[in-house]
Amino acid sequence: MPATSIANQVRGAVRRFAAANQGNIAVIFAIALVPIISFIGAAIDYTRANAARSSMQAALDSTALMLSKDLSEGLIDQSQINAKAQAYFAALYTNTDANSVSINAVYTPSTSMGSTIQVNGSGAVTTQFMKVAGFPNINFNTSSTSAWGNVRMRVAMALDVTGSMAWDGKMPALQQAAKALIDQLSGLAKTPGDIYISIVPFAKDVNMGASNYNQPWIDWSDWDAVNGKCSNTTYKKQSSCVANGKTWTPANHNTWSGCLTDRDQSYDTMNTTPTAATPSTLFPAEQYSYCKSTSNPYLQTIMPLSYNWTQLKTSIDGMEPTGTTNQGIGLAWAWMTLGTGAPFNAPAKDPNYTYKDAIILLSDGLNTQNRWYNNASQIDARQKILCDNAKAAGITIYTVHVNTGSPPDPVSAVLQYCASTTDKFFLVTSASQTVSVFNSIGTSLSKLRVAK
Repeated sequence: MPATSIANQVRGAVRRFAAANQGNIAVIFAIALVPIISFIGAAIDYTRANAARSSMQAALDSTALMLSKDLSEGLIDQSQINAKAQAYFAALYTNTDANSVSINAVYTPSTSMGSTIQVNGSGAVTTQFMKVAGFPNINFNTSSTSAWGNVRMRVAMALDVTGSMAWDGKMPALQQAAKALIDQLSGLAKTPGDIYISIVPFAKDVNMGASNYNQPWIDWSDWDAVNGKCSNTTYKKQSSCVANGKTWTPANHNTWSGCLTDRDQSYDTMNTTPTAATPSTLFPAEQYSYCKSTSNPYLQTIMPLSYNWTQLKTSIDGMEPTGTTNQGIGLAWAWMTLGTGAPFNAPAKDPNYTYKDAIILLSDGLNTQNRWYNNASQIDARQKILCDNAKAAGITIYTVHVNTGSPPDPVSAVLQYCASTTDKFFLVTSASQTVSVFNSIGTSLSKLRVAK
């Protein structure tokens, strides 16, 4: 009921009381009337003030969020915060009872919650009843704080560097977009370790670096079988050499190119830490021809989680298109880089922070080859299991299909499937769109929240 209507009813009751002539009842009621009217009037005035304050709180919440979004995306700078706060608040606050309304915004770049913008508001409501008791106004104030960057992020970029990435300007566009994303995310880091990024270039295999040849997480069985020398040089593989009664001598592991192929099934779809006690968990070495040879480029090595932004961008600049497509191995190794076990031993997470783990998987075509298969449907089936497992483990997956062909390839069903939600799948039909897509992913990763 409006305050004016309540007031009219109270006044009517007073007039009726004044006309009453029923002796003692009138006298008693007259004595009680002043405090009764005071209590009713105070309730009315406080209700109006509370409504004005509640409306201000909602307007300040929205104002704080919009300011944070504008500032984090570079749409405004620090000098424009207060002016923008006034504009947003004026459009949102419509309470007509309040007067003497004022607000101010305070930006703090580094707090325990990350970067914050606190918007403070105050106002007053002119009283209708309490002014008789000497209280002409009820003052009120409230505030809202928007925080971002308080969630620490670990982001793995699994980037397709297969031969077809040399076409249509795709590789330069990818390199530009990935480096811009590093700049975007690194800007959210207030202290070392707030943001970590890893880079996983992939083709059919991935390259962990030849210097790891002594690591216990490598399975040399298949590599030894095809890299060595038979006592009869007619035979080039261990199987044919031994079958003909000859002696096979495996090559020295320091001649390994650094390439690893898919793990045994079903560890190819999991993030299990490798252990020699379970050989199937180890990573099989392979001398993949596109990994390193005299006639082909060197498949860029994986860069583990790091906040050395310059080194990360240097790694991206070193990527060259080569080989065939195996999205699953790129995704599997991206997930491995986020794990605290071997081979990457990612830094332990601080229990005082919330963490967001994410993978960005970009590929320009359909799957063509992995350790076991040479057709997309079978490779896709393994990849879908892997994606289900990663998402179940709390990994947010963004997928990007760079589809610039003429005519274009079918839109990748497996990349659509692997995205955590439909809005996290992106279709790029021109290489130039890659930068804006990565910018959108960066914005999504730095979502805002009202802290208090």
